[in-house]
Amino acid sequence: MRRSAFGWFTRRETYRRWTYFILGGALAAPFVLFGAVFVPSVVPLAATLPTAVLIGGGVALLALVLVAFLPAVRVLEGAAVRELLDDPVPDAEFGATDRWSVRVRSMVMFAAHVFAGALLSLLSLALPVLVAITLPAPFTGRLALGTPEPVVVPRGWAGAWLPLSAVLATLALVPAVVVAGAAFRRLARSLVGPSVADRIARLERRTERLLERTRLARELHDSVGHALSIVSIQAGAARRLLRRDPEASEHALGAVEAAARAALDDLDHVLGLLREDDEAGARTPQADLADLPALLSATRLAGVAVDADVRGDVEAVAPVVSREAYRIVQECLTNAVRHAGKVPVTVRVEVTGPTIGITVRNRIAESGRAHRDGGGRGLRGMRERVDVLGGTFAAGPDGADWVVDVRLPTGRTAS
Repeated sequence: MRRSAFGWFTRRETYRRWTYFILGGALAAPFVLFGAVFVPSVVPLAATLPTAVLIGGGVALLALVLVAFLPAVRVLEGAAVRELLDDPVPDAEFGATDRWSVRVRSMVMFAAHVFAGALLSLLSLALPVLVAITLPAPFTGRLALGTPEPVVVPRGWAGAWLPLSAVLATLALVPAVVVAGAAFRRLARSLVGPSVADRIARLERRTERLLERTRLARELHDSVGHALSIVSIQAGAARRLLRRDPEASEHALGAVEAAARAALDDLDHVLGLLREDDEAGARTPQADLADLPALLSATRLAGVAVDADVRGDVEAVAPVVSREAYRIVQECLTNAVRHAGKVPVTVRVEVTGPTIGITVRNRIAESGRAHRDGGGRGLRGMRERVDVLGGTFAAGPDGADWVVDVRLPTGRTAS
C-alpha cells in the first residue's frame, strides 16, 4: 500500500490527469471573469452584495451551459478525455451530433470538468503560496495573510504545525488528483461513452460488414477456384500436346492465360472490396498509366529533373497491368529520390504490340551505392508485381547509373 501511495508521485498518468484538471481551470477562467464583470453591473439593482454575487454567478453558469452545447466544445472535451485521461472510451465519437441526449450528457461532462478543474487549479496555486507564507512564521512569530496587521503565532516548535500543515495539504493534492482522475474516467464512460443503442447499432453494422465480406469471399472462391481448375486442366493438356500438336498446345496455353487474367481481375476487385477502408475508399479508382503525367509533375515539383518519354497507346494496356505499371514507375521514382537524392531521372514507357516496356535510369549517389547493390524491399516488391503478371524484371548498376528495366504483357491481344 505504501509503495502504491508513493507511486502516485512518480506515475505519468498522475500528472496527465493533473493537466486535465488544470485545463478545466483554464476553461473556467472566462466564465469567472464574466461573472465578476457582470456582478458590479447588477449590484445597484440588488438589495445586498451577496444577492448581486448570486445573480452574477447564475448568469455565468447559464453562459457555461450554453457554451457546452457547441460542437467544438464537445470535440475539445473528447480530445482532453482521450489524451489526458488515457482514453477510457475508445469507441466514442466526439463530432457534431443531432441527438439531444448526447448533447446533454456532453454538457454535463464539460461542466463537471470545468468545476472540478477550477477547484483543483485554485488549490494548486494557493497551497504552494500558503507554504511559502507559513514557513517563516515559527521564526518570526507573525503570519502575513494580507490583513492590515499580521497574525501573531507562537514561535519555535509551538508554531511549527503551520508550515507542516501547509506542506501536508500540498502533498495531499497528488492523491486528490489521482482519485478525481479515476472518478472522471468512470464519469466519462457513462456520459460520453457510446450508449447501449449506439453499441447495438455498431454491432449491427459490423455484422452487416462481416456478412458482406463472407459473400465476397464466396464469390472469390467460386471465380478463382473455377479459373484455377481451367488453368490446371489446360496446362496438363498443353504439356501432353506440346510436341505432338503445337497448335493445340498453343490454344490450351491461350486459354490458361485468359483464365489466369480473368481470375487476377476478379481477385483484384474482391480484395479491393475486402480492404479495411470504408466503402467510399474501397470504390475509389486506383491510379494507372493515364495518371503518369500527374505523378511526373509532382516529382518535378519536389525538385527532381525528370525526362519522360511515353510512347504507344497506354489505353491498350489491360487495367490491372496499367495499375501495376504505374506503381512500378512510382516506386522507381521514390527509390531514386530516397537513395540518390535530387539527381536527373529518365523514364521511358513504350507500348509495342502485346508488350509494354518500362525503363527508369538515374545517377547513383556514392552514399547509396552499397545499399542499392544489396537491393531492398522496393525492388522485391517490384519483382513480385512483375512475376505475378508474367513479365521480366532487371535492376542494377550500369556504370554510374542505376537502371530498372521491366517488360510486361499488355494483357490484351494486339490488333
